[in-house]
Amino acid sequence: MNGGGWLAGIVAWSLRFRGIVVALSVLLLVYASFGLSQATYDVFPEFAPPQVTIQTEAPGLSPEQVETLLTQPLENAINGMTGIEALRSSSIQGLSIIVVTLEPSSDIALARQRVAERLTTVVGRLPRGVQAPVITPLTSSTSVVLAAGLTSKSRSLMDLRTLADWTIKPRLLAVPGVAKVSVFGGEVKQFQVQLRPERLLQYGLTLDEVIAAAQQATDVRGAGFIDTPNQRIVLQTQVPSASAAVIAGTVLRHAGSVTVTLGDVARVVEAPEPPVGAASILGKPGVQLVISQQLGSNTLEVSQRLEAVLGELQPTLAGQGVQLHPAIFRPAGFIETAVANVRASLLIGAVLVIAVLFLFLFNLRTAAISVTAIPLSLLAAVAVLQHYGISLNTMTLGGLAIAVGLVVDDAVIDVENIYRRLRENRGNPAPRPAIDVVLDAALEVRTPVVYATLAVALVFVPVLTMSGLGGRLFQPLGIAYVLATLASLVVATTVTPALCLWLLDNRHLPDAEPPVMHWLKTRYRRSLAWVELRYRRVLTGVVVLTLASMVALPLLRGGFIPELREGHFIVHMSAVPGTSLQESLRLGGRVTAALLTLPQVKSVAQRAGRAEAADDVWGTHYSEIDVALKPLSGEDAETAQAAVRDALAQF
Repeated sequence: MNGGGWLAGIVAWSLRFRGIVVALSVLLLVYASFGLSQATYDVFPEFAPPQVTIQTEAPGLSPEQVETLLTQPLENAINGMTGIEALRSSSIQGLSIIVVTLEPSSDIALARQRVAERLTTVVGRLPRGVQAPVITPLTSSTSVVLAAGLTSKSRSLMDLRTLADWTIKPRLLAVPGVAKVSVFGGEVKQFQVQLRPERLLQYGLTLDEVIAAAQQATDVRGAGFIDTPNQRIVLQTQVPSASAAVIAGTVLRHAGSVTVTLGDVARVVEAPEPPVGAASILGKPGVQLVISQQLGSNTLEVSQRLEAVLGELQPTLAGQGVQLHPAIFRPAGFIETAVANVRASLLIGAVLVIAVLFLFLFNLRTAAISVTAIPLSLLAAVAVLQHYGISLNTMTLGGLAIAVGLVVDDAVIDVENIYRRLRENRGNPAPRPAIDVVLDAALEVRTPVVYATLAVALVFVPVLTMSGLGGRLFQPLGIAYVLATLASLVVATTVTPALCLWLLDNRHLPDAEPPVMHWLKTRYRRSLAWVELRYRRVLTGVVVLTLASMVALPLLRGGFIPELREGHFIVHMSAVPGTSLQESLRLGGRVTAALLTLPQVKSVAQRAGRAEAADDVWGTHYSEIDVALKPLSGEDAETAQAAVRDALAQF
């Protein structure tokens, strides 16, 4: 056996206790496979810095009034708080939005508490009629986990909105992992008191008297209790029935035998609230529910729970003449596709490794030993990622996919050298013990393998040191790649020699050299002799190709992230500021009709304006159009985006 050294000690221990090494490998596979089923799946890593968003509804106020009366006082109250990295705000008609960006190391829960404490000092000084500032729920970077829609041929938009607000939304909010549900479109039901000024003059009433009477008509107050000698009687006021007729009968004034009611000076009707947003599905007016997930939740699990709830509600909704569109936007589909692609890549990689090793070594056992490095290395990396709370997402899965070709390299080099040395040992007059041959063969290539693996891992160190948005996106990719690479080195140092000693011995090795290796070696000798005689030409060709590649480098297109075929597009449409919701819907209807003519498009849904406590707040001139594609592959997937762009070009 070779001398000392920590590498020799590790390999020797693995060979001596090969049963323990193999058993631990099996346990790792079982543990990591179970952990894989419990892992957190997401579309992207958490790329957004810690943020606190404050929204304050101010019905009726213009953008200038919102900025002066709401945004500036709230900003002044928050400004100066420790841990703030940036503070930005926006004031639109009827709404103030303040986004507090915190330092990356900030405790988001503590920061939200501090912001809430600062806001309480300002609430009492806000204008009358303005709602209290609200800190929006804490969501993930990608936020939206599912978007569903409601349409009906027989029910009104007011009925749909009432159904969404009072039946569907509370049920969805009860699903674990859901942070909030924003409702776009429909008509919010109100009891409106539409004054008749001439009647007010006729009866000598003021506006304040009418407002006070309307408030009392729908107010619920506690009546307290009465104590008797032997019991306490709790009094309860009669809650008025919510109907326009009852409110209209509210008494404003008694003057002798004349009673003036609210209905005498105003029209009391059920009417929709002035809308701030609208929605359509497949070109038909409807209601959309945009569901956001909590920070750190599992996108796949939350999506499955939501779909189960919507599946339970669907028969009831259908019985009421309401059609449910359960997957207008479903990010989980992209995750499932990505996981399936990685799984397919692993399977293809394993098959190719088996085929190549069998052709070159002509021994199925060597192929089986080498292939074990793929699941062991990748699952070990996944276990570490899960331990540190890193989700499986586009970037981490990409890092693992890139590492597939590398994780098997170390094992292949080990197996090939051990196989060759064992075969040579068999031809010796006095064969050495197999354990000595395997140890020497493993150590013979161990040092260059370690250096090569570490060098490849160091290539991704610059990715790990990136800062800002790029760092938050690409660091998980680099971490996954480095972990898989280092895990493959550990596997090649311990598991691979143990399996070689167990499965390869002198009795299972052929005497003749594998046919493919013999054929390649013969031609390689000829090629090598040709290169040695013409080395100047070869070096000149290498220099020319290097220079040509450097010249072509500036011609390559650049991009922040690669194009992803997620099967879904979001079209952003902005008209002139001040455009009405009706006009935005009309324009969106034309765009929808054009997109639905494409064979690749499955559904189109539009959201115009904003919803209360939504992530994105825009004016009535702005729309987002979700375009869901049919399952596509090959050339159709390549041309889908071009077809969508061509359809939009006419607008």
